[in-house]
Amino acid sequence: MSEAVINDSLLSTSTNNLPLVSVIIPAYNAANFIERTLNSVLNQTYTNIEVIVVDDGSQDETSAIVQSIMQRDHRIQLLHQTNAGVAAARNLAIKRAKGEFIAPIDADDIWYPQNLAKQVQRFQESDSSVGLVYSWSVVIDGEDNPSGDFHISEYEGDVYIALLYKNFLGNASSTLVRRSCFDRVGLYDCEFKAKGCQGCEDWDLYLRIAEQYQVRVVREFLVGYRQTTSSMSHNYSSMVNSQQSVLALIHKKHPEIPNFLYRWSCSLFYIYIARKASVSGKYLETLLCLYNALKLDFSMTLLRHDLYVQLIKMVITPFLKIIKFLSFNNSETLIINKDNYSQKFKMENRKKIIKLKKFLPAKIYENWRIHWLSKRIAMQKYKVTG
Repeated sequence: MSEAVINDSLLSTSTNNLPLVSVIIPAYNAANFIERTLNSVLNQTYTNIEVIVVDDGSQDETSAIVQSIMQRDHRIQLLHQTNAGVAAARNLAIKRAKGEFIAPIDADDIWYPQNLAKQVQRFQESDSSVGLVYSWSVVIDGEDNPSGDFHISEYEGDVYIALLYKNFLGNASSTLVRRSCFDRVGLYDCEFKAKGCQGCEDWDLYLRIAEQYQVRVVREFLVGYRQTTSSMSHNYSSMVNSQQSVLALIHKKHPEIPNFLYRWSCSLFYIYIARKASVSGKYLETLLCLYNALKLDFSMTLLRHDLYVQLIKMVITPFLKIIKFLSFNNSETLIINKDNYSQKFKMENRKKIIKLKKFLPAKIYENWRIHWLSKRIAMQKYKVTG
């Protein structure tokens, strides 16, 4: 049987002769999106799944919506717990899961139909050294429409240093994890909530997996990562504390890793927060984050196009709002149509943008840094063990 036939069979499977995948969904006050999330899971071309939803003490109609969907699909289970946070909810689901693979998805994100099939396929093409497979993501709005932004990465294999530098996986809904990984590296860490710094539980887990296992990537956009104005209204200092808590754990565990890598990682995280703050219209926070990014990693930040994009947006956006207010209906329609055209242009030329980003100075410099540092640390380990 040819490889093409095997691949087509996997992507359209309707039998249970393939590994069981346990989909885990933590849900807290998720009534607005949980139905769409579940439908995207149930409509996967890979059908040998169980779906475990954990209601984390919701005070809205989350449970009622899940129960109504359970009546038409027996693959769904609904568990309840008092509000204990996303890590505890995922851990409860993992403990109940029976699948060979664990597939986390947040209660407001969506998967496109072939996500699980292609991730399982990557596992079946690999040996037991591979513990995690991830897909590319597009950012979607409250109506499931792509915003034009996306998350991509080419990193695979031994990715520990690259993942420590930045969480290139993009979000908590893009991965498929071998169940045996949790037996070896442990579950999600609930202490982040206890410390008041939730937000990096998934990155912490992925780092522990990457330390012990190989990683593979599906180079296709198969995940819809929802970002709305309300979801971007975060406590940014809490996000920084969460990221730095993870780095502190790694630094204690691996003193051989140079301190400058942690500075690089913090700087890049400030760039990420600056983007979120800018979208929320919080320009003072945006400026502060950009300043911190420059202070921690001056040369790289100067090379990043994100720095200049955010600065230009802060200058232009107030004027656009004034023009929109003064122009009333006709000009407002023109601005909206221009935005829609811009969005369509971005989506249609996504592959060209991906190719272009590979040649940006910051990307070239970043890849050289990670390669150089990975090689340096590997040589240190060899000298110690040799």
